Amino acid sequence: MTDQSSDPLVIFTPSGKRGHFPTGTPILTAARQLGVDLDSVCGGRGICSKCQITPSYGEFSKHGVTVRDDALSDWNAVEQRYDDKRGLPKGRRLGCQATVQGDVVIDVPPESQVHRQVVRKAAAARDIIMDPATHLYFVEVDQPDMHEPTGDLERLERALREQWQIDAISADLSLLARLQEVLRKGNWTVTVALHQSHRDETPRLLEIWPGLTEDRIYGLAIDLGSTTIAAHLCDLRNGEVKLSSGVMNPQIRFGEDLMSRVSYAMMNPGGEAEMTQAVRTALNALTDSITTEAEIRPNQILETVFVCNPVMHHLLLGLNPVELGQAPFALVTSEAMSLPARDLDLTAMNPNAQVYLLPCIAGHVGADAAAVTLAEAPDKSEDLVLVVDVGTNAEIQLGNKSRVLACSSPTGPAFEGAQISSGQRAAPGAIERIEINPETKEPRFRVIGSDLWSDEEGFDLAIATTGITGICGSGIIEAVAEMRMAGLLDSRGLIGSAEQTGTPRSVPEGRTHAYLIHDASAEGGPKIMVTQGDIRAIQLAKSALYAGARLLMDEMGVDKVDRVVLAGAFGAHISTKHAMVLGMIPDAPLDKVTSAGNAAGTGARIALCNVGARREIETTVRKITKVETAIEPKFQEHFVNANAIPHATDPFPELAKVVTLPDLDFNTGGGGAGGGRRRRRRG
Repeated sequence: MTDQSSDPLVIFTPSGKRGHFPTGTPILTAARQLGVDLDSVCGGRGICSKCQITPSYGEFSKHGVTVRDDALSDWNAVEQRYDDKRGLPKGRRLGCQATVQGDVVIDVPPESQVHRQVVRKAAAARDIIMDPATHLYFVEVDQPDMHEPTGDLERLERALREQWQIDAISADLSLLARLQEVLRKGNWTVTVALHQSHRDETPRLLEIWPGLTEDRIYGLAIDLGSTTIAAHLCDLRNGEVKLSSGVMNPQIRFGEDLMSRVSYAMMNPGGEAEMTQAVRTALNALTDSITTEAEIRPNQILETVFVCNPVMHHLLLGLNPVELGQAPFALVTSEAMSLPARDLDLTAMNPNAQVYLLPCIAGHVGADAAAVTLAEAPDKSEDLVLVVDVGTNAEIQLGNKSRVLACSSPTGPAFEGAQISSGQRAAPGAIERIEINPETKEPRFRVIGSDLWSDEEGFDLAIATTGITGICGSGIIEAVAEMRMAGLLDSRGLIGSAEQTGTPRSVPEGRTHAYLIHDASAEGGPKIMVTQGDIRAIQLAKSALYAGARLLMDEMGVDKVDRVVLAGAFGAHISTKHAMVLGMIPDAPLDKVTSAGNAAGTGARIALCNVGARREIETTVRKITKVETAIEPKFQEHFVNANAIPHATDPFPELAKVVTLPDLDFNTGGGGAGGGRRRRRRG
């Protein structure tokens, strides 16, 4: 990599790493020099195909580049030879063969990454009253009679009416084509799967088996997030989660945050269709891997429930999300939707499977927030509860039995390791926990893939296969909070010098300073630091989150909440103490700050397994009051005050009971080993 800004810019997603490289540089070489996780075992000879990448073309306002069609070298003979022998997915190139010819955005798909993304996908234990929309019915059907001419479908309907009190059914032509064969194979006994909507529509025939089937039927509850897609395969008889799985959302290559994807659709004709195809392809691949791992047939999946934010909702449905990028943030529809899976090109499940999408609450508060409402029920709470679904776009609810408010806040991807100098997605080798000794200022940490701390015996052996590769979202949050508690960072977010902090780990970084966590550069490994730029990225993200919560508190007329629930797969891995030190959430007793795990996924499972819950949530969301942060004047004031760590004006008395934060100011140039000059505490 060179520092010549005139050289083409190469941007990798999902890592966000970028650099300028001379024309002709192989993409694999650029990836290696930037520390991008791109696999290769053949030495770049085009044999192993592990370095597959997906280039993206068009206008990327988020990255400030326009990628032309000729940004990479032409398809070459090596790629053609591999494609002829084994086949390359459409749009893929080999990173060892494609060379840089201009500014380019490169997506590294999960299968090309050495250290795969860890998708926080486990389903939380939950008691759910089973009443699914799809049931199995065994029926004995009368044989045809020349003296009573009726069709096989009509006699099946009569059997259902007499034996199960089901008056009528509707059936797709593809099932009618199989009906006679199945009836005769089952000797006039069949098992049918019928889907009964909560809207009292005619039951729909989804599948038919000869005789009494031993097959179980399943549904998928899918949380379609902007960064990750998590799916739970549920038995529709008892709600048991047979398998949970997840993948990265491939739309990341079009933009890490939602507004970047809206912008991509605005600036690239057909961009929304491109993103729709990418996510549907990923959903089919995920479903295919689930059926393979669970050892079931695709036609056993008869239902799917989706929860997602409004932008993902529109892109899944093939709707243009452009209006969501500008006031008044109009949705094409906010109503719940029921439609056949084939309408969404979901081909890896039963072709007659039914899809249900929960309703959206408002333009920036989507079906995922509705699912959180279903799972956490703030509208049924006796005390005042703040529910924060932490993600690239945080969705926040505040309420109790009398009233519920909701808003969204653009936190961005920093909490997930993006926009951080040593940041990465959650993958083996990433630092996920960290502690800093306030006396020695020395760190110790844990990485994904090992339960040992870095100062414990056996740590080096435990991480031998993964190494220490970077720091993920939960790690950077703990690192910043620990730096604040250890006296390495003042309340304004300034990192002190070695003289001010008393540790050589505070190293110069341009005109500012950085804190050195791990240095393996001598062995060719990474140097992992928290820079002043990293602190700023976290400040911006946490300020947006806090300001959104504070805005709801203003609307409710309160200065404190009774309890806080952190939702989302990411929220489940945040230390509540560190979140409070950082000022991500309002002050509350730490024992009243809990994690709900992937509450949106839980809400999706409830809607999948209980048809009455669909009716309930469709009613409930219309009673939630939406607060629009984009047009509220006080949002900016709250945002600015929340830049301080934990806060410039709001007191944190509950936090003060368990943590004493050093009162430092590194902006004065004073201090020494004992820290910067003391100043009067505000608030």
